Amino acid sequence: MNIQTEFISYSVDSMDFKGYLAWDDSLSQERPGVLIFPEWWGLNSYIKKRTEQIAELGYLALGVDMYGEGKIVETPEEAGSLMNALLEDKEATKARLKVSFNVLKEHAFSDSNRLGAIGYCFGGALVLNMARMGMGVRAVVSFHGALYSFLNPLDEDVKAKILVCHGDADDFISKEAIEQFKSEMDTAKADYEFISYKAALHGFSNPAADKLGSKYNIPLAYNKSADISSWNSMKDLLEKYL
Repeated sequence: MNIQTEFISYSVDSMDFKGYLAWDDSLSQERPGVLIFPEWWGLNSYIKKRTEQIAELGYLALGVDMYGEGKIVETPEEAGSLMNALLEDKEATKARLKVSFNVLKEHAFSDSNRLGAIGYCFGGALVLNMARMGMGVRAVVSFHGALYSFLNPLDEDVKAKILVCHGDADDFISKEAIEQFKSEMDTAKADYEFISYKAALHGFSNPAADKLGSKYNIPLAYNKSADISSWNSMKDLLEKYL
């Protein structure tokens, strides 16, 4: 195994973006591709690490820059401002999703027929909406992600395989939101699995969650058991469908 990484530049609506690409250079053939969408902090060291770990599994991995110029923020106020601006401009969000998907799809190492996406928190919401939009991903995985839709009720079936990895002690996701999501997926005839991890809080996959939660007085916590279990479930899903 010989993991290589580089920043890859592209533009969306005249804005410059910097994705983080990782691949195993010991492989010569085209390989399935996976997009990795970050938490609201941006494309930070945690998401870069996850991107490299996906590459170690044999995929072409692209950590996605959603804010432009590879911007990373440190405080919830900064993160919330950037994230909410995107959520209020749904067309800009859709455009950034579509271009990042096409960057991965058109890469020389990519098997363009076998693409998937995973996301954390804000990124989890993004990948679920990629599935809702029928963007061409075969499988998506949300880790402690929001469940809301950018779209009106769906007019067609959801084709992508969906895995939601949720902490059952996550104060950010209401029981009503969970029931609404499941009802929506059932109506859309989606092939989905919703896994809840006992006693897991928001951010359960991120080893820095304890520090961040304490620093900013928000209910975040790392949960090693949920982290390992959800990662293994993700690997199984990607291996099966990509």
